[in-house]
Amino acid sequence: MDPSPFPRLTGSADVSVRPARAEEAADIARVQAVAWRTAYRSVLPPELLDTWDEDAAAQSWRTAVVSPPTPGHLVLVALEGSTVVGFTAFGPAELGDGETSDPAGATAEIATLLVEPRWGRRGHGSRLLSAVVDLARSQGVARLRIWLPESDAASTSFLESAGWEPDGWARTLDTGAAPLREIRWHTLLDGTEGDQP
Repeated sequence: MDPSPFPRLTGSADVSVRPARAEEAADIARVQAVAWRTAYRSVLPPELLDTWDEDAAAQSWRTAVVSPPTPGHLVLVALEGSTVVGFTAFGPAELGDGETSDPAGATAEIATLLVEPRWGRRGHGSRLLSAVVDLARSQGVARLRIWLPESDAASTSFLESAGWEPDGWARTLDTGAAPLREIRWHTLLDGTEGDQP
């Protein structure tokens, strides 16, 4: 029996998604470090990736799990057996510069969705995304969005296959090295557009 106060969100005995636990913060930080070093080596400054402080990242994730800023913020983990192989974090979206209202209704934003590369192509990303959609709907969210590096072809392809599309917003982040251009992707959860997964 799962001792978490939340039910197992999706999966079987071998693979599943559920809310993260405080003791899994180091695993989440490890997945983040490995995924970023693998997928974003060409877009993030080498000094950031090579000096990544997993202990500090783990402490940040522990705080996000045990003391989220709002009840709508949640960190989920993907498991293969008892091994944390991926995670996602999401919560209420903040309006960006130039955004004056939210015409589609309540909007949530996925801050990150990562699967450790060696566990890729096993459906963990899809299970994480599906769990976010289910939880967002249960919270009355009408629209989900996420920012992706423009050059991240793998994540772009993943979201396209799930029915997501760019919403016309872009931003450029100062990474301390080359600027990082990101594109915002979105999907509507009311059955009118991109109603997936």
